[in-house]
Amino acid sequence: MACFTVALMMIGVIISPCVYGKEFSDHKEIEVERLLKRLNKHALLSIKSDDGDIIDCVPVQSQLAFDHPLLKNHTIQMRPSFIPESTSIYTKSYTQAWNKNGRCPQNTVSVRRIKREDILRSNSIEDFGKKMTPGILLYGSKSVHEYAYMSSKEGKYFGTEFVVNIWKPKVQVRREFSLAQTWLVSGAGLSRNTIEAGFQVYPGIYGDNNLRLFVYWTADGYQQTGCYNTDCPGFVQKSKRIIVGGTFNTVSQYNGSQFAHRIVIWRAREDGKVWWLKVGDELVGYWPSSLFTTLGDGAMRVKWGGEIVNAKTGGIHTSTDMGSGHFAEEGNKKASYFRNLKLVSETNFLIEPKGVFPRATNANCYNIKVGPNGTAWGIYFYYGGPGLNTKCP
Repeated sequence: MACFTVALMMIGVIISPCVYGKEFSDHKEIEVERLLKRLNKHALLSIKSDDGDIIDCVPVQSQLAFDHPLLKNHTIQMRPSFIPESTSIYTKSYTQAWNKNGRCPQNTVSVRRIKREDILRSNSIEDFGKKMTPGILLYGSKSVHEYAYMSSKEGKYFGTEFVVNIWKPKVQVRREFSLAQTWLVSGAGLSRNTIEAGFQVYPGIYGDNNLRLFVYWTADGYQQTGCYNTDCPGFVQKSKRIIVGGTFNTVSQYNGSQFAHRIVIWRAREDGKVWWLKVGDELVGYWPSSLFTTLGDGAMRVKWGGEIVNAKTGGIHTSTDMGSGHFAEEGNKKASYFRNLKLVSETNFLIEPKGVFPRATNANCYNIKVGPNGTAWGIYFYYGGPGLNTKCP
């Protein structure tokens, strides 16, 4: 539409939509640049990845995490005082896409650079890095989030270990995601605290359909605190090799080669200062306990499984995959799995959980099947599905 200006002589008002639009655009651009400057710390070296990411090598003490007001006097943890020992069968650690193009020097950590387009993809500047509130009601009485997961019974837990099968699920539209993760949960409502980690495809965050390692945290039920990865102050990156938000290209194939990662999250009771994250053999980083209110004394419940967002494009259920995109009953090499589920007890031992139970919120679209006891896989389950099908309209 052509630009126009209307003068209202009686009240002396000039209306200029084109000018107003430009002023708003300029203001937004300034805000985006300010946010980028605040989020991206000075790098000693930057590495361009083949997937389009730029990895910045930032001095450990200069990373964004320490901008959090609760971490102003934080003492950087060099190594955990306790590492859970495991007899789980798991495959070796795999490299991320950027690793072949360089490595960060000593006394730095690797951080995925946040780009202008990353911020512009979010609903607003304020929402950048935030997760849509689980269970938010957008379509009548039905949540846009759907799950297939295993849950522990209520208790007190100080971490978890598990092995997760790695797939690259298809995501139908940008505002949807598909993930496989663990949740460590304490509290309820606005007091809900969570620590989350796993693998996801989320084009609305990353701008592509790559499979990426991710973390998330909240201390107020997904309202104001927390974010994905290192998109806000909080999670402390420690690794120079494996980054949160980084791409993994090695994924399982239907009825073909299978790949899996071991993930461990734990809080050592000797100090209780942090919750550590280990992926394969790599200490990736940690969440300081001071970020949380109810999680400081341990998790009330632990969950493992899949989650998708169903945007109901065109008024029908999404065809976004969960897991491999195949139902649980198809089994090995066809359906995705979690295996060797364990919990960290109050005495710092890894134990098999008792009283775990499965749940699928929409089993015609995505389901779950628990495996039999007595195998080398310990407690395990298959899960997932294709979404849209004749029973999932």
